[in-house]
Order: sequence, then structure tokens, then C-alpha cells
Amino acid sequence: MGLYDAFVLVSFGGPEGPADVIPFLRNVTAGRAVPPERLQQVAEHYYRFGGVSPINQQCRDLAAAIEKDFAARGVALPVYWGTRNWQPYLADTLSAMVADGVGRALAFVTSGYSSFSSCRQYLGDIEAAGSRLGGAAPRVDKIRQYFNHPGYIASFATAAAAAAASLPAGTRDDYDLIFTAHSIPVTMAESAGPAGGAYQAQLAETARLVAGELGFQRPWLLAYSSRSGPPSQPWLEPDINDLLAERAAAGSLAVVVVPIGFISDHMEVKFDLDIEAAETARRLGLAYARAATPGTDPRFVSMVTDLVVERLDGTAPAALGPLGSAPDACPAGCCGGHQPVRA
Repeated sequence: MGLYDAFVLVSFGGPEGPADVIPFLRNVTAGRAVPPERLQQVAEHYYRFGGVSPINQQCRDLAAAIEKDFAARGVALPVYWGTRNWQPYLADTLSAMVADGVGRALAFVTSGYSSFSSCRQYLGDIEAAGSRLGGAAPRVDKIRQYFNHPGYIASFATAAAAAAASLPAGTRDDYDLIFTAHSIPVTMAESAGPAGGAYQAQLAETARLVAGELGFQRPWLLAYSSRSGPPSQPWLEPDINDLLAERAAAGSLAVVVVPIGFISDHMEVKFDLDIEAAETARRLGLAYARAATPGTDPRFVSMVTDLVVERLDGTAPAALGPLGSAPDACPAGCCGGHQPVRA
């Protein structure tokens, strides 16, 4: 395909058995002095699901779907997959690419937004993995953010409609629409640089576009989940559980929760939304439905191919709304330099 020799899916990674959980969490929190008791607390979330995060299998499925879509649309790039925190480690994936003669690759990361954790840290991990290979490492260019791509919006809108249809009959036309994403420290969200404050703005734009596609006429809401770190450190709010309590107190009968911050069912979705938030809603008497993440939705998979074709052929970027498309290459210092606090 000329400029590029391969495509690599880059994800967060996750444990695939009980013995993997603590080593995985140590990788995630390396250098952050997270106390062992906190790691054990988070580990219990994984043990509740047999010590297996759904993210790795969903990435395998996504990679397979991308390969099929590439073949159907004439994109002749081999598909690789590497993760930041577990097997297959990104450094090992890049090593395999070198062995296969790959000199330059396009990377699609499993987060569509701008922040340190969702963009800059991925760039740093790609660079670090390449540095282990020295001059033999392939050049890897990260594909732009895609929070407002039509395929991203359509997949969430369809999932939200299906979730609403699953509510009890008396509430299907009278529910609150709540969008959720992973919370991050306020200092990270407000970090200096070209993308300072972009995380919240992009999430709000995705929410607006999905609500519009869904035809939702009332005001929608944005909440956050999965906060961590010391209580003294401010994180983005409101927390989903707090917002559910507010809506119940205001007389709401039902909620549809749309996890626009995630492309697949991370543990933050399976535990924080499907267990904790769902239990909060039950306790409050709220009917609760969670929209599916894009996963291998054909429109989402086609979006990945669209983003690749943009780079290969110079096709005009597809983006909805006034924010337009993100730049092909992140400018120096984008997304700030704050270390994430995740555990």
C-alpha cells in the first residue's frame, strides 16, 4: 500500500486468568506507589469475572473483523495487535513486525479522545516499545481521534435505541439519557497544551451527536465512572452513582446509560456500570439499561477502515459537528504531560 506496510491495533490489555490479575495491575500502576491493599481491592473486580477481562477477546474479535473489512475494501495491510499492559505486549508485537519486514505501520488505539491516558500515553508506549528494538524498530504513526466519526456515532445511537427498547413498557418514552466515560484527574483534564480541556469537550460533542442521531429531544446528561486515586485529588464529576441518586430524587423513573468513553466492554464497563451502577439504580427504584459498546459493530469496523484509507489515499476526513476532524499527527505536547492515576 505504498507508504505503510502494516496496521497495528493497540489496546490497554487485560488479564486472562486469576494468576494474571495482580501482575497485570502491577504493570498498570508501575512507578506510582499504589499500595498492595488497593491493588487487591481492584483485583477483586476481576476475580468476580473469573480473573478474565473481556477486553483481550474483544480485541481479537475486532482485529479479525478489521482483517475481513480490509479484504473487502482492498486495503492490503496485514493486521497486528499489541497491548500496553499484558500479552501480547506491544514491544513483542513490534518485534514480530520487524521479523516480517514491516518498516512503517499505522496504529489504531482503542480510545477515541484526547487526554494523557487516552492519547499521549499511547504515543509514549509506542515510542518506548520501539526504543527496545533500536534502529530496527518500524515507524508507527497513530491514527487520529475519532470521537465524532459517523461510524462511531451511529454504533452508539443504535445501541442506545436498543437499550431504551429493553426498558419496562411504561418507561420507554420517559427515561433519562446518561452518557458515561472514565473519570480522570481534573489536573489532567485541564492540562496545558493544544488539547487542554479537550477530553470533556469531545465527550460532550459525542454525547450531543449520539442524542441527535437517536432523536432524543430532552436534555441529556454526562457522568463519569471508575475514579481512583486519593480522595484529596479532584477528579471529573459527577460520578454515575451520584447522578443516579440525583435523578431518582428528581422523580425520574428510568435511565439509559451509554458508555461513550469505551469502544468495548472493559472491566470499567462490566463492573462499574453493569454491577455497581446497576445495583445503585435497583436500590433507588430506577429502571436501568446499559447500551452496548461498539465492539465489532459493522459501522465501527468500517470506521477503522475509513481512518486507514484517509491516510493511504488522502480521502477527506469524515467527522460530524463543528469540532471537525482531529489532526493526523498530534502536535508536540498535546494532551498534556500528567501521569495518570489508575488502579
